[in-house]
Amino acid sequence: MINRSSFTYKLSADQQKMVMSLLRDGNYRPVRIEHTLVAAKTEDCLIALYKSGKCLVQGKGAADFVSFVLEPLVLKEATLGYEDILDADAASPHMGIDESGKGDFFGPMVVASAYIDQELIECMREIDVKDSKNITSDNKALDMGRAIRKALGKRFAIVKIGPTAYNRLYAKMRSVNSILSWAHARAIENLLENVPSCPRAISDQFGKKEQVQAALMKKGRQIELIQRHKAESDMAVAAASVLAREMFLRELAAMRDKYGIEFPKGASEKVKSVAGKLIEKTTPMILLETAKCHFKTTDEVLAGLGTDRNALGPEGQAKSRSYNGPYSRPKKAKGAENV
Repeated sequence: MINRSSFTYKLSADQQKMVMSLLRDGNYRPVRIEHTLVAAKTEDCLIALYKSGKCLVQGKGAADFVSFVLEPLVLKEATLGYEDILDADAASPHMGIDESGKGDFFGPMVVASAYIDQELIECMREIDVKDSKNITSDNKALDMGRAIRKALGKRFAIVKIGPTAYNRLYAKMRSVNSILSWAHARAIENLLENVPSCPRAISDQFGKKEQVQAALMKKGRQIELIQRHKAESDMAVAAASVLAREMFLRELAAMRDKYGIEFPKGASEKVKSVAGKLIEKTTPMILLETAKCHFKTTDEVLAGLGTDRNALGPEGQAKSRSYNGPYSRPKKAKGAENV
């Protein structure tokens, strides 16, 4: 039974013309919504076709409109309610793993794992879970993260690697993928403590699968490990991506409260400006506590202040480069937290 109340479709030019004709000529009440080509209401749902080509259907009658009008007359295909038939593995028991903060100069790297089965996938659809990269509002990511945690109970795990621990690990491993592999392995192992029967783990393709397998311990080595491109289309991976983003945002807020400065995301000119101001208020060593120092951003900020990596000590010397040495399997990095 489909009980979702919101659906979004990207329509072709011809499909847009069909929707405009349907809504203007059919038994629908027109409404005015900014940036739409046409918008209308039924008794229990709203249909809005935006200038971008996106068609949004919302309300308790949304599923019926999609099933009985949009699919047969516009989309010319029936998919609603058949997702689990078309991809039987999508709703079968498994976990997804994803990370946040990897490309952000400030803040931690966070890796999360989330468990999904037939019952939980319906909960995730009700929450309208989607890959965190497609959630443009921080507040929405925070709210969705809370809702996912409530739905999952103990069936998720979060590994947070704060900047101090991250810089220490990078100085040793010299590879972001090695750190990611270790953190993914920890997230798998930690979730298996609460869901020991989970048979599969799915994550995005970020490096050699063997690196993650090498970092797994006894429980994790029994699980089927799958890496694939665009893994965020899997509901468990999407849920994990939101959980990781929520924790990353919470940690940035905690850093703001601690240091009295707003830490921007990414690695933009604004980020460099904030880093320079932070150093001027304290010392260059503050970057080891707040940032991922292997970023070239570090060199640019320090050069702008007339200094270099020597001001950061041994753990600030490592720059971003490939790592071809032996891979070790640390059980837990000092300063890394399992949440």
